Amino acid sequence: MRRISAIFIAVCMVLIACSIGAVLYLGLKVEARDSVIAALAALLIMALYTNVSGRLADRNDLGDQIADLSRGTGDLARQMAEMSRRVAVMEGRVDGTVDRVRGTIDPIATEIGELGCLVLQLAETVASHGTVLQEQGALPAPPTPTPPAPPPAAAGAPAVSESGATSARHFRGLSREEIVALIDKAADAHRIDLYLQPVVTLPQRKVRYYEALSRLRTEDGDIVPAGEFIDIAESAGLMPRIDNLLLFRCVQVTRRLQLKNRDIGVFCNVCGLTLSDPVYFRHFLDFMDANRALSGALILEFTQKAYRTFGTIEHESLAALAERGFRFSMDHVADLRMEPKELADRWFRFLKVPAALLLNPAFAAKSDIHQGDLADLLARSGIDLIAERVETESMVVDLLDFDVRFGQGFLFSPPRPVRPESLQGTPVATQAAGELVAAGTG
Repeated sequence: MRRISAIFIAVCMVLIACSIGAVLYLGLKVEARDSVIAALAALLIMALYTNVSGRLADRNDLGDQIADLSRGTGDLARQMAEMSRRVAVMEGRVDGTVDRVRGTIDPIATEIGELGCLVLQLAETVASHGTVLQEQGALPAPPTPTPPAPPPAAAGAPAVSESGATSARHFRGLSREEIVALIDKAADAHRIDLYLQPVVTLPQRKVRYYEALSRLRTEDGDIVPAGEFIDIAESAGLMPRIDNLLLFRCVQVTRRLQLKNRDIGVFCNVCGLTLSDPVYFRHFLDFMDANRALSGALILEFTQKAYRTFGTIEHESLAALAERGFRFSMDHVADLRMEPKELADRWFRFLKVPAALLLNPAFAAKSDIHQGDLADLLARSGIDLIAERVETESMVVDLLDFDVRFGQGFLFSPPRPVRPESLQGTPVATQAAGELVAAGTG
């Protein structure tokens, strides 16, 4: 439509210009050349006027449109702000409801956990008394008691079996060679089981991490805790195979946990010898490189005793793992003679200290750091303090006075075995684990 109007206006301007020229030539007897010049000048003036007026009209229309758009944008911004306010109010109501429900459930779960621990201790006491009486001939041999069911796992834990585990003292009376052979046979038969113990936030007691622990399962089905065989296995050179199996299972469990909650992490214990063996560590590094997607959730853990023996090779190995995004933790802390900034520079982001050590007043005089200042000092270096072996509610109250944000111990949950079906890996992952184990045994 605008094009037709423009054509019509152009035709009219030409007709007017021609009319002016004709009037000058015929009516006023002006020469033909001057009449033509006057007609062209009139046509040019009319064209310029039409162009300028059209541009002014377009500019006014554009200004009106921009003003309308600005008003619409302002209305949309106000509506978005109102919507955000309503969403924030709804989130606050939901969070308040969740906190109230959690505050109701957590004390019940804690009481159930304490009851389970008491029942377990009672069963152990009765069993030990029965053994003493049997040895004295006062009682006939009793049937094997069924261990009590462990307390329920904290929310977010992977599927675990319901069978409890007590410490089996099968190494008593055995020579060192026999113990080494027993551990070696268990490692070959993949009877080094994976257990998980939660690390919870304080005081909310929300599960934030899990620590992966190893347990040796004998042919009779008895469970031997790591403290009874790790030192012997390390001195006999069996730890690479045990570490390999534990690491591969930790990767599987971490992947399953990440599918449910990406905020959950797993501490995986690693022997210090792993870092100094050039052949094995090359395969170890390749395996970790293939799983660097889990670097934010899988934390490699070393003991304080092992860390203090690290030399140049071990620190270079730590640096290679840190370049791939993995973080480290230190546990089995026996004293607080340490430099937090040095640990932070080595990519240590967690420090696990026994609760009894933190709460022992006599220990402060022998330490470079006062227990009450430890959490803040570590936090300034980017290290989180975790109180482990928390056994009583009074410990929790005292730890809160020291600003400890994380706790681990039987008060919250004992270590619980992971179900075998939770450790089924893909063929590619299984092949990678096989190469890793082969490197450790080679």
